[in-house]
Amino acid sequence: MPTGGSRLPAATGTRAQFNLGLALPFLALALVVVADLITSEGQHFDRLLVIGPALAAITWSARGTLVVGVLAIGLRLVLAVAQGDPAQDTVAAELVLAAVIAAAVWVSQVRTRYERDLREVTAVAEVVQRVLLRPLAPRIGGIDLHLLYVSAAAKARIGGDFYEAVRVPGAVRVMLGDVQGKGLGAVETASVLLGAYRAAVTEAPDLAALADRLEEGLERYGAWNPDSDAAERFATVLLLELPDDHDVVRLLSCGHPAPLLQHGDRVRPVPLNDPSLPLNLAGLCASRHHIEEVPFRPGDRLLLFTDGVSETRDRAGAFYPLEERMLGWAAEPGDRVLPLLHRDLAAYGVNGLDDDVAALLVVRPSESVAAPESAAAPEPAAPAPRR
Repeated sequence: MPTGGSRLPAATGTRAQFNLGLALPFLALALVVVADLITSEGQHFDRLLVIGPALAAITWSARGTLVVGVLAIGLRLVLAVAQGDPAQDTVAAELVLAAVIAAAVWVSQVRTRYERDLREVTAVAEVVQRVLLRPLAPRIGGIDLHLLYVSAAAKARIGGDFYEAVRVPGAVRVMLGDVQGKGLGAVETASVLLGAYRAAVTEAPDLAALADRLEEGLERYGAWNPDSDAAERFATVLLLELPDDHDVVRLLSCGHPAPLLQHGDRVRPVPLNDPSLPLNLAGLCASRHHIEEVPFRPGDRLLLFTDGVSETRDRAGAFYPLEERMLGWAAEPGDRVLPLLHRDLAAYGVNGLDDDVAALLVVRPSESVAAPESAAAPEPAAPAPRR
């Protein structure tokens, strides 16, 4: 998420460009007048005064555009008197200028209306984003969280990727998911899963029960609204649980890519031996959820990501080398890793970022209280029993 410091330079640059746009009509009028006055007799530029109201329509309101137009008409009359133009030529030129001014005022009104509508839609989108994809706290229950979220849709703030992290008694639970496809249908499915997760996350006894509740949430929504896109889409989801009293992380994957675990200068995918089917596909065959448990000690990092990261391709068709990049950034501070990833992905992709991208870096800080000896054993703990 951008910080206040990163927004300030952009706002300053935009303000400078906007002020220049406001001044352009007057600069154009002044240049035309000067050019007309200094040229030899018989060469006149006064008909170019139409440039002023035409430029004003781009940046000024309708009223401001009209003011610029009236100024252009006044300057045209002054130049006509100075040049000694015949009356009939002056009237014809003024009529042409008036027609251009009328068109410019209309264009300005249309532009202003569209800008107002766009501001209203943007405000609604910001509210929707705050409701569906709330900003994550930088630290929850002793766990540091760093988020990268980019929607593939132009100007959109939300997409088919979704995330959430919640403090529950004795642990922190995290979800990262990816809905099939893009667009409003994917957003609708993501909203259903986020609602089901928030309703069940504190009550579910384990990750398997939580995954079942997510599946039930989609089934209920599909039965309530069978014509919805959400009834036809599936979603991959990765669920995490980080207990307070053990330096481990429990994971359950519903068809989602395995996260990358960094321990010291080593980066490797977490082995997911028996992942479940994606949500909304469980009816295809019987599936029992399997929970993995691996050590997650102070200083360790876990990178969760969607396929918008792992499936980005370069011009040769090669997939983005995420594991290699994470190894190269192993010594970087946690808050620097995802900005580096964002810039590198945009430069690597043949079309930049053309898919929804979500990545979440989960860090157990080095200053965390050490866990009991039994939890710090070098070998992974035994998987939780099947349900």
